[in-house]
Amino acid sequence: MSDAEEAPGEATGENGETEMKEEEEPNPNYKEVENLQQESKDDTLAWRESQEEERKMGEEEGEEEKEEEEEEGKEDKKIVMEETEEVAGEAQEKEASGIQEETTVEPQEVTESIIRLETQITDSQSITSGIFPKTQRGSKSKPSLQLEDAETDELLRGLSTQLEFLDLGQISPEEQQISSPERQPSGELEEKTDWMLQDELGRERRDLEPENREEGQESRVSDIQSEAGISRESLVSSTTEDILFERDESAPVYPLTMTWSFGWNSSLPVYYIREEKQRVLLYVCAHTAIIYNVLRNNQHHLQGHANIISCLCVSEDRRWIATADKGPDCLVIIWDSFTGIPVHTIFDSCPEGNGIRAMAMTHDAKYLATISDAEVQKVCIWKWTLAVETPACTFELPKEYGVQNYLTFNPTNNKELVSNSKTQAIYYAWYEERDTLAHSAPLLTEKTFNKLVGKFSQSIFHLNLTQILSATMEGKLVVWDIHRPPSSASTFLGFPYIKPCKLVHLQKEGITVLTTIDSYIVTGDIKGNIKFYDHTLSIVNWYSHLKLGAIRTLSFSKTPATPPTEKSNYPPDCTLKGDLFVVRNFIIGTSDAAVYHLTTDGTKLEQLFVEPKDAICAISCHPYQPLIAIGSICGMIKVWNYENKQYLFSRVFEKGLGVQSLTYNPEGALLGAGFTEGTVYILDAMSLENESPEPFKYSRTSVTHISFSHDSQYMATADRSFTVAVYMLVVRNGQRVWEYLARLRSHRKSIRSLLFGVYLDSNEPRLLSLGTDRLLIEYDLLRSYKDCLEVLDIHHTDQGCYPTCMVWYPPLTRELFLLICNSGYKVKLFNSTTKMCRKTLMGPAYGSPIEQTQVLPVRSMAELQKRYLVFINRDKVGLQILPVDGNPHKTSAIVCHPNGVAGMAISYDGRYAFTAGGHDRSVVQWKITLRVLEAAVSLGGEDLTPFYGLLSGGREGKFYRELEDYFYYSQLRSQGIDTMETRKVSEYICLSELPFVMRAIGFYPSEEKIDDIFNEIKFGEYVDTGKLIDKINLPDFLKVYLNHKPPFGNTMSGIHKSFEVLGYTNSKGKKAIRREDFLRLLVTKGEHMTEEEMLDCFASLFGLNPEGWKSEPATSSVKGSEICLEEELPDEITAEIFATEILGLTISEDSGQDGQ
Repeated sequence: MSDAEEAPGEATGENGETEMKEEEEPNPNYKEVENLQQESKDDTLAWRESQEEERKMGEEEGEEEKEEEEEEGKEDKKIVMEETEEVAGEAQEKEASGIQEETTVEPQEVTESIIRLETQITDSQSITSGIFPKTQRGSKSKPSLQLEDAETDELLRGLSTQLEFLDLGQISPEEQQISSPERQPSGELEEKTDWMLQDELGRERRDLEPENREEGQESRVSDIQSEAGISRESLVSSTTEDILFERDESAPVYPLTMTWSFGWNSSLPVYYIREEKQRVLLYVCAHTAIIYNVLRNNQHHLQGHANIISCLCVSEDRRWIATADKGPDCLVIIWDSFTGIPVHTIFDSCPEGNGIRAMAMTHDAKYLATISDAEVQKVCIWKWTLAVETPACTFELPKEYGVQNYLTFNPTNNKELVSNSKTQAIYYAWYEERDTLAHSAPLLTEKTFNKLVGKFSQSIFHLNLTQILSATMEGKLVVWDIHRPPSSASTFLGFPYIKPCKLVHLQKEGITVLTTIDSYIVTGDIKGNIKFYDHTLSIVNWYSHLKLGAIRTLSFSKTPATPPTEKSNYPPDCTLKGDLFVVRNFIIGTSDAAVYHLTTDGTKLEQLFVEPKDAICAISCHPYQPLIAIGSICGMIKVWNYENKQYLFSRVFEKGLGVQSLTYNPEGALLGAGFTEGTVYILDAMSLENESPEPFKYSRTSVTHISFSHDSQYMATADRSFTVAVYMLVVRNGQRVWEYLARLRSHRKSIRSLLFGVYLDSNEPRLLSLGTDRLLIEYDLLRSYKDCLEVLDIHHTDQGCYPTCMVWYPPLTRELFLLICNSGYKVKLFNSTTKMCRKTLMGPAYGSPIEQTQVLPVRSMAELQKRYLVFINRDKVGLQILPVDGNPHKTSAIVCHPNGVAGMAISYDGRYAFTAGGHDRSVVQWKITLRVLEAAVSLGGEDLTPFYGLLSGGREGKFYRELEDYFYYSQLRSQGIDTMETRKVSEYICLSELPFVMRAIGFYPSEEKIDDIFNEIKFGEYVDTGKLIDKINLPDFLKVYLNHKPPFGNTMSGIHKSFEVLGYTNSKGKKAIRREDFLRLLVTKGEHMTEEEMLDCFASLFGLNPEGWKSEPATSSVKGSEICLEEELPDEITAEIFATEILGLTISEDSGQDGQ
């Protein structure tokens, strides 16, 4: 908004002070606010002068004792800190005694703010899974980072940092002109905004330091800072606009670093940040705010949110950016747009709800207002410049007001706000001294004006400041009169309120955007028209010929329009005088996800970018060029050069065709595209034109997977009806054309992976599919013919968990493997020929199982022996060093799309990974830095050191000591407990003892898992030596145990799920199984168990076989057949009884990460 429109009665004098012009209708409230500010300023100056005299007296005494101070330097440091605390303490005392000084900053608050300012960026900019900082919650005011072991030098550094934060924006007018020529005020209010915000953030520093510094008169704090080599100015206070896009030469600190974000959340506004020398925009992609330099084609990412950003706003001078998210542990973060540094973070802004729904910042940037997204919405006003964690004022909105989704401040009075839902507009008046947020929300019905009003879209304060305007989707404006009681110093005459005054039928089209700029009221509508009205709501000019979609956002430059000259080409307005219509340049955002820049001088419309307006599920990288194809459910396919960040070409398919899957063929000449309604297109990779005359329509459901064989002779697809279809390339009339071969409904549940491979003894392709029905199916392509797809082999991959994805394991060994991930956070290696499970390993455990994985391509022959996996789970992307061995330090992950990852692709050279966010309509490009992950592995230790860390208590803990005891006891047991022969002491135990040791330490593998463990150990060296292994030592046993056991211990979730399926609801509302049914299920379902084996198990569980099931028959006091189960078991068995009373398990609390 313009400065003239915000403060029509202000003018800026030569000395930079703000003066008041005479107005025809002065605002008494505005004058009262000004007088209060002036009184506060006078009190502050008087207090500052008294502090200055005290400080000068202290300096004179300090000079007399200078020699003693030099000898006792440490004591000096303490004195400085005590004096600093004294000054802050006096400020607190004055505030407690009734002197209301909003600008006083407590030392603790300053420390918290600067900790966020200088250090939180490291934590917040990359929320790396596995090293997430767990915020301490529960207290009202919490620093974002805890200081530990603070010594004197740490305190001094903190003191210096406090001064740097308080120096935020404290640059004299002369310094401003020299150091930052771009930061020239664009109007009257901007100077006031700068002054007020800088005064708010910088007054404490002026209290601590002399106003006029001369050589030799620096304070002792400054001396200590210079001795310690500490910079006097922080980056926030000393920077200019240009620093944001300077080339970052620093070494990467994370294995995956965001370098670019494709897409735009078109439901949130785009802001015009700067225009002087460079055109800079602000918009949102998923959980990241993007500052985009259009001319340089650069992006700066504001990373810190773990949830999708739900709203954002900017200060009038575009210096400060506020972002808020919606979800658990939601945050509100205020950023410095010049540096991209977060200067303040508000935790627990909405602990009862689900985040922030609407947000606004005052024009002087002192206050921030938020409306929560809870069932009962709460309006909060925050004094963010004071670094506080609790709101200055709160107010709960009644449910009948509807969901308030828009909020804005009065441009000239930061104590007045207006918000609206679709049915209700609310006016707020904040009485800070009373700690009260008064509101007025008159009910508006069709009877109010005897006309249809329509649903509200946005509300603003009128240019005359005595009215509020609310736009509706019927093209009308509701005009509300603000009734403010006359000001009185002695008596309180009531709260202000609003009353509906008139209904103006402004236009036919529904109004979606309502704002003000300079002396105009501006609207944007569903037909793409942009109209300008004067204060009487008379039309002045409009743009209706631009052929735009529905207007979502309008943002005007903070730079005033250039005055017209002879060379200017401003259009005339539509008044009788026909004056030139001079208005600032502005940014337009439309509902079809397009962003435009309009240069008003000459009416030049420039399309900046057009992004997909619907979910993005399909991405694919070219096999040998830096190209990425992005497909959206809206039917758009866009191709980008991801090296140059340049959009190349696109194609939009007819309505109803949504792109669900994309894959380049190995030669890079073709692009296979699968659509939501079952159609399959084969496109030319460089033009996106159809390669085949007609698309293939053999499926009725969405095509989820497309894959090409290594020689591009075959193409296979999978759809949501569990069907695999195969197409092949044939020669017809001398031309190579694609033809449909056959399809087969081979799975009972969804297909998770579709993979081509090559037979070892030939160059013929092989095709495999993997489904959540736990089936790995291989097809016989050579024997298949028209309409008949032959199956070669079917193999079960898992017993309890379901598989999630598969990939060919790189040839790091002489044996060729298929790597399959499952829902139990395990990674399994299957022999590619026999399908035998050869290894089971603990995979990455970052909140959810792996959903998709790919092997990182190598850049040179030297890298063939060092390979890596890139994977995605529900909301993260990560790296895994191969070979997988269960070492937790070999993996790292970072949140990429909080609401879910839809797909992944890897560049041909292995330098970048790409993730698609599905419904967040974004694709993120990640730079891969392998040496960072390798460094983490080296720091994690060698040999068994990383594995000891996975045990409770580590190597010296109780659990490991028990494991050793059981391991060596099993040697005695295998030789006979009562034998009198000489004992043979060894480092190994035979494999037959392994299941008993596993069960003794709390892991209960099934018979199938035991067979997998035996095969893993037996054939571990068979390919290299040709020998089978029949024993295992303690270190290898530890690795096998950690890789096979459940990742989060024994939890109740799996047991509860089984009882949900098998049981009935008893009289107490719990799922239970009758004793007879329970015994019958044990014998007849699952793995085979005889009745004798079942009775022996119960004998061991009830403590009647002291050495365990059939461990020592001679020592068994009771035979299984003698047990009376009717006496030992209750009539009905619940999940809790089964787990604790029958099995005797120690059940941990569910971690929430159990994806089984």
